[in-house]
Amino acid sequence: MGKQYENIDGRLREFIERQPVYFVATAPLAADGHVNVSPKGRSGTLVVLDERTLAYLDFGGSTAETIAHLRENGRVTLMWCAFDGPPTVVRVHGRGEPVFRDDPRFTGLLARFGPGVDGPALRAVVLVAAERVSDSCGFAVPLMDYRADRALHADYFARKSDEEFGTYCENKPYVVTSIDGLPALPVPLPPRPE
Repeated sequence: MGKQYENIDGRLREFIERQPVYFVATAPLAADGHVNVSPKGRSGTLVVLDERTLAYLDFGGSTAETIAHLRENGRVTLMWCAFDGPPTVVRVHGRGEPVFRDDPRFTGLLARFGPGVDGPALRAVVLVAAERVSDSCGFAVPLMDYRADRALHADYFARKSDEEFGTYCENKPYVVTSIDGLPALPVPLPPRPE
């Protein structure tokens, strides 16, 4: 039976930090807008900052729907599923905010992650303020074995300079503007702080 929690307590925090993959869901305010669900992984790129706040690293890719929706309305849900061990699903519903590379908070937030996890193609740190924390049974979630993180994304963007990555972002459809026409990633992309 599902239960709601006041905070991301020690047990929930351990569960969240142990999962190799999670999902981020957002949507625009428009009734005919596209709901977006993004899988996230890459070890060490999500941290629980305190009992009500999480942060994850947002890397470049084919779109920037999550960023666009967060800039418009801030609504976000994060979900983790246990693919091994006891069947559990944890959800954090809350308000999200992208903290871009030119934001004074960016460097301090980045320091909260382990060394070397920022990697190439880092666009922002996404802060999530939890408003509702809950778990439920994961009886229908399949059992799967985790083998390793994929290196394809990091390897691909490691071949680009930061300037080339900025050009990539400017020229990629649905990175500067979402599929629903919302502002997404601000360009020109600010340089990475030293």
